[in-house]
Amino acid sequence: MKDIVCVLLSAGIGSRLKPLTNELPKCLMPINGKPLLEIWLDTLQLLDIKKVLINLHYKKELVIEFMKRPKFRDWVDTVYEADLLGTAGTLRQNYFYLKDKVILMVHADNLCICNFRKFLEYHINFRPKPALMTMMTFHTITPETCGIVEVDKKGIVWKFHEKVKNPPSNLANAAIYLLEPEILEWIMEQENISDFSTQVIPYFMGKIATWKNDGIMRDIGNIESLKIAQKEVQFDDYKIEDEWQKLYKSHPIHNLILQS
Repeated sequence: MKDIVCVLLSAGIGSRLKPLTNELPKCLMPINGKPLLEIWLDTLQLLDIKKVLINLHYKKELVIEFMKRPKFRDWVDTVYEADLLGTAGTLRQNYFYLKDKVILMVHADNLCICNFRKFLEYHINFRPKPALMTMMTFHTITPETCGIVEVDKKGIVWKFHEKVKNPPSNLANAAIYLLEPEILEWIMEQENISDFSTQVIPYFMGKIATWKNDGIMRDIGNIESLKIAQKEVQFDDYKIEDEWQKLYKSHPIHNLILQS
């Protein structure tokens, strides 16, 4: 398989999750006792992805403490954004870390459970030409809150609707992408590119393949959705292995979610 590097976008403020995000950043919100960011990193480790870059902004010091745990040493790096750069801006800022690699770009404030290996294999071996990007999609029950795609018979995106009233379908963008190196090179050639959904995706229309996630795809960006997520997955094998986990397990955030 090609050399793949992952960007975990984790810098969001999480304003819709207040007052919970007064305690912890959104990426460290627990899903049945396990931090969302750790769910992502465990998934990536199973895929044998050797390099992961996490961008930080809100409550960065708490994420840095989380990242000091032994299991993340030598393969997970962090980068601080004093001012949020936007999704495409983060890619631009870290060009030399990412160049010449296939990039797995993930919004880490989503709970996503699926066969990620098949997603990677589809992009590397089976995506239709001339696609330079594969977008994960899913069927949503709230299409007006999502980016909705229209695809042709080959699954190539030919139209994209970003959070519009009366969207034409419920096939949504999961905000998880595999990007060929040409995408990053194009971003570097542009001026004032910061947002991936509104500035990059429209340019590559006709060159975006899709892969549908039939598992779990949930934005945990509001309290109601976060509470639903607690019922969707179990982590019976999540054992206490270090001091950080002991402190996390006793954190008041767990009861705050239940009481919200």
